[in-house]
Amino acid sequence: MSAFFIDRPIFAWVIAIVTMLAGALAITTLSVSQYPQIAPTTVNISANYPGADAATVENSITKVIEQGMSGIDYLDYMTATSSNSGSAQISLTFSSKADPDVAQMQVQNKLQLVSSQLPQIVQNTGITVTKSTSGFLMVLGFVSTDGRLTSTDIADYVDNTLNDTLKRVEGVGETRLFGSGYAMRIWLDPTKLLKYNLMPSDVSSAIQAQNTQVSAGQLGGLPQAEGQQLNATITASSRLQTAQQFRDIILKSSEDGSVVRLNDVARVEVANESYSTSAFYNGMPASGLAVSLATGANAIDTAQRVRDTIDRLSSTLPAGVDVVYPYDTTPFVKLSIEKVVHTLLEAVVLVFLVMYLFLQNLRATIIPTLAVPVVLLGTFGVLALFGYSINTLTMFAMVLAIGLLVDDAIVVVENVERVMAEEGLPPREATRKSMNEITGALIGIAVVLSAVFVPMAFFGGSVGIIYRQFSITIVSAMVLSVFVALILTPALCATMLKQGDHGHKRGPFAWFNKGFDASANGYRAANGGILKRGKRFLVLFIAIGVAMGWMFNRLPSSFLPQEDQGILIAMVNLPVGATQGRTLTVLDKVRTHFMENEPDAVDSVFTVAGFGFGGQGQNVGLAFIRMKDFTEREDPRLAAQAVAGRAMGAFSQFKDARVFALAPPAIQGMGNTNGFSFYLQDINGAGHDRLMEVRNQLLGMAAQSGKLAATRPNGQEDQPQFKVDIDTQKARLLDLGIPDINDTLSIAWGSDYVNDFMDRGRIKPVYVQADAPFRMQPSDLDLWHVRNSNGDMVPFSAFASSRWTYGSPRLERFNGASAVELQGQAAPGISSGDAMAEIDALVAQLPAGFVHEWTGLSYQERLSGDQAASLYAISILIVFLCLAALYESWSIPFAVMLSVPIGVFGALAAALIFGQTNDVYFKVGLLTTIGLAAKNAILIVEFAIEQQRQGKDLLQATLDAARQRLRPILMTSFAFILGVTPLAIATGAGSGAQNSIGIGVMGGMIASTVLGIFFVPLLFVTVRRIFSRKQTNEAAPDTSGSKAH
Repeated sequence: MSAFFIDRPIFAWVIAIVTMLAGALAITTLSVSQYPQIAPTTVNISANYPGADAATVENSITKVIEQGMSGIDYLDYMTATSSNSGSAQISLTFSSKADPDVAQMQVQNKLQLVSSQLPQIVQNTGITVTKSTSGFLMVLGFVSTDGRLTSTDIADYVDNTLNDTLKRVEGVGETRLFGSGYAMRIWLDPTKLLKYNLMPSDVSSAIQAQNTQVSAGQLGGLPQAEGQQLNATITASSRLQTAQQFRDIILKSSEDGSVVRLNDVARVEVANESYSTSAFYNGMPASGLAVSLATGANAIDTAQRVRDTIDRLSSTLPAGVDVVYPYDTTPFVKLSIEKVVHTLLEAVVLVFLVMYLFLQNLRATIIPTLAVPVVLLGTFGVLALFGYSINTLTMFAMVLAIGLLVDDAIVVVENVERVMAEEGLPPREATRKSMNEITGALIGIAVVLSAVFVPMAFFGGSVGIIYRQFSITIVSAMVLSVFVALILTPALCATMLKQGDHGHKRGPFAWFNKGFDASANGYRAANGGILKRGKRFLVLFIAIGVAMGWMFNRLPSSFLPQEDQGILIAMVNLPVGATQGRTLTVLDKVRTHFMENEPDAVDSVFTVAGFGFGGQGQNVGLAFIRMKDFTEREDPRLAAQAVAGRAMGAFSQFKDARVFALAPPAIQGMGNTNGFSFYLQDINGAGHDRLMEVRNQLLGMAAQSGKLAATRPNGQEDQPQFKVDIDTQKARLLDLGIPDINDTLSIAWGSDYVNDFMDRGRIKPVYVQADAPFRMQPSDLDLWHVRNSNGDMVPFSAFASSRWTYGSPRLERFNGASAVELQGQAAPGISSGDAMAEIDALVAQLPAGFVHEWTGLSYQERLSGDQAASLYAISILIVFLCLAALYESWSIPFAVMLSVPIGVFGALAAALIFGQTNDVYFKVGLLTTIGLAAKNAILIVEFAIEQQRQGKDLLQATLDAARQRLRPILMTSFAFILGVTPLAIATGAGSGAQNSIGIGVMGGMIASTVLGIFFVPLLFVTVRRIFSRKQTNEAAPDTSGSKAH
């Protein structure tokens, strides 16, 4: 094939140009994201049972639905929560093999089968099934900069004007409003109701009757009487629109003409629809809108569409209201992609310099450099073909590919130059002869480097998706690289190189050549000495292998490296029963800490009281902390993790609350915060109280462990509950209706949605509830009366008693068993894998019947750790088999594979020295090291076989091959080492992942080059001798496996 293109260089150029054009066009169609769709498909079922407590919701809804969710394809695990607000949510998490639409359809079908078993009111309210990712893509803040508008004013505007529009934006899954719009509030006074012999249900009935839209038909409507000449629409009463109109509603009238109006028994105002959440931005009144990503949507594109929509509507914002983005995960993604692009360019420059140093000829250096755009652009074309995006994974693979792809071109150019120098042949003839010599080595290297990465493509789970991106990108680059080396590079060598000396005798490179030649001769002599003292060095090799195994076990494990994403989340939990006022005070302290103690690092703080990832309530809150730009935070003390660490120290002094400062998860859609997450299950049904005891026991042990930090329940504590017991016998004796008692209690103390009214052209709800002073204390229950069938008002004290009990506001389940969710982080300096192992050890000490199951990122990390050993083993086996097939020999691949531990030793040593962990990126780097270590061995082994064929004995052939291939081995290795140097020394956005892959690969390559060039000849000679003895009594070096390629 090479000979064909050596004679047709223009044809070779045409193929290269077409490849580059295809790739350039592909880039315009590829979307940009941080990761491919890694987060598993999650289907959520939501139902509501008004007025029910958590236990009632669990027994009536959650368990019924759970039991129906059987026989669903690719279901990984199922979680459920039942809350005091009457809401139930069941989340089903699927493996990466599941199609999101099919998963949702199967869940809906199973739900339909059990929906008839649910309470009628739940069926009437409706059950929703949605696909969505957990966690927020971004939070939008709307701030009153001049203080003229309250939080409710802003939230009402956002809810009415922006929320529905944003929900329709492509890629938006769900939105959550932090704040509340307006509603008509009817605040009842029980003393006035008693005065007029009225109950809360009377008020609701009167509002329903008088605040209504009546369709009264037409005058002269069809069919008409004969001769009808008039047709007109009849209008009757319509919805009320103002508070005064509601005040005028008649509740009761007497025969003397006197009337009781709503104004006589209640306070009427337009006020908050909900008082549960309250938001502030840097201490100013605000409202927030959190946006979740739809399953499968592109984060960067969706965030941009949201921003564009807000920009388009910004002209309609009230005066003095600004839009801010206190929490946005996408700038980090864009910046990290940009950083990797810079790394890519730096790698190309460094590779060019190292090639120029060795080749010392600008023409010869340009030839391998021209392979870079052809292969990289071609690889983008392949990515478009497979439907992938441009993300950090594909870009890392591109950086690795640069070092790998120039290797092939360097081998060609260096060999052509050597043949020209040694044999005096013209460029075209030298290229022909050279390609005959090295085509086998090129194919061997391509097969090895491709074979190392192919098994990755077949792994499951989220980690399998990560591996697949690397695999397809690098294998595509390798295949294209060898084609370029066989088609374009020989054509360029034949036309661009000039006949001349292979090395410089004078000038700036003379010192390098003299030093290199002296080193090469010394290297050959050293190899001769090593081969003479083979046993000693084989013992040293075994020692390296043992050290490799020891370091591998010592290397801490994790899933993905910690990244500074430029944002933090602070979670606030106060003791049970704490009011929102106390929560706001703590949130204000949190804001003050970040804004006053970290002014160089923190840009803004957006606080929300009443909302938390573990549930809602007056005693929970969140703060979204946006850091300053990375360019302003280059000092390591201003990194997000450092700021969070100092914050945790300050928050530990808070007496009234537990506050945790946490980083967002490494992958969008995998939870809300970084760290580990698991459920503690009660599999034997010991009961809620026993489960809480065991949970507290586990939390106590975790607090004493030096490997864990911020271990906490992601839920709400059991809290005091005021239970009202109705004595139905007494109620009957007093001629009271049980529905009247329930309605009075529910409306007065809970609140009752009656119907809707018109407010400035929009429909808004009407609520009836007791005014605040009449529902604050247990004794206030006695202020309320129920009318009996005789028209007498009977106080609650006559038929009801009350007592304090304890209960959970939120019950959780995992895979159909009662459970509690716990979250936490690894202590500083401890990897997530070690922290998870510590949790495993602590749970093992708990009483029988309690087990734990990992979820979210932790589940994926455990899955990736379990797959690691099989990944390495399969990759090494595939490489071995490919080499055996290529060389028609078992001894040659065995000799090549023995060089692998040297590279792995270097990668592990570098990782331990620089504090890296055995995460997904390091695993990819380790596989790359395996391939490259084998590549160096192939270059020596290939030429040793060639020398044997020419009649040299095994020892002489090996020494000559090692001497001859030293220059290309060093050149290709240093080209690759310098190619990944920008990754190893990266700082700023996305540097965690870059360091993880760069440091491992760099350490592995340095070891496999510096140590490998001495051990490969020894291992090759040893293995060939062993196999030769087995096959014949004579050492016949040119018969055993000498048939190559």
